[in-house]
Amino acid sequence: MFKRVALFLATNLAVLALASVVMSLLGVNGAQFSGLLVMAAIFGFGGSIVSLLMSKWIAKRSTRAQVIETPRNEAEQWLVATVRRQAQQAGIGMPEVAIYDAPEINAFATGANRNNALVAVSTGLLRSLDRDQAEAVLGHEVSHVANGDMVTMALLQGVLNTFVIVLARVVGRVVDGYLSGGRDNSGGGIGYFVVVFVLEMVFGLFASMIAMWFSRRREFRADAGGAGLAGRAKMISALEALKRNHGVDTLPKAIQAFGISGPLAHGMKRLFLSHPPLDERIAALRASVVA
Repeated sequence: MFKRVALFLATNLAVLALASVVMSLLGVNGAQFSGLLVMAAIFGFGGSIVSLLMSKWIAKRSTRAQVIETPRNEAEQWLVATVRRQAQQAGIGMPEVAIYDAPEINAFATGANRNNALVAVSTGLLRSLDRDQAEAVLGHEVSHVANGDMVTMALLQGVLNTFVIVLARVVGRVVDGYLSGGRDNSGGGIGYFVVVFVLEMVFGLFASMIAMWFSRRREFRADAGGAGLAGRAKMISALEALKRNHGVDTLPKAIQAFGISGPLAHGMKRLFLSHPPLDERIAALRASVVA
């Protein structure tokens, strides 16, 4: 919790400092934009918070995941018992456990509350992994919940959204004033809206790169957490199995970042990946001191 709040505060301070520098360089009076900042924060955080609060419902609907209310067989009994044990070890409330139909090896965790989350695994995972490997994957997902990754991601995305909205409009007014020959049209010209639209696209790309960088960092932490809950050898074995059987990720885009497996890419595309390459994750675990 402390790390999550510290990251949130540090990101806010960095955004405010950068906005102040930009406005100073552009000769903009920051006091004129207090209303803009409030508006941007409402829109910037609004979507992120709503998505976070609805994340479990969206995940269940989009994947058609079936929550295990009463285990119907030995495999479901094992799943529920393993998640319960790991949740107790991690100090969180028992998550809902679900299975969704998909051919690839994958699993995800989501939820706005670390004591009321959802952990779901694919049918492909149950068919392809042994119990030790599946235990490690569950530990990875439980670690995501224990680390508060879903909340942190929503807060970070809210800050980045606010930054994009404010900076695009500040720069847009300056550029529009320059293009209009210094005439004050209060940012109401067509040029202003065109410039703001283009700047939101550009700044949005940079914001996505920052969000995905954080997402990749949290995957390393969740791998380490899974190794702590299930054992490093099991976690490495699970990642190696993912590497051997990597297929098309059928998870909806809204929850792909919360799965254990991510898409493959090279070059500049790697900057927009939510997951680091599996080779790097395996190497990080091999170099760690987790038992």
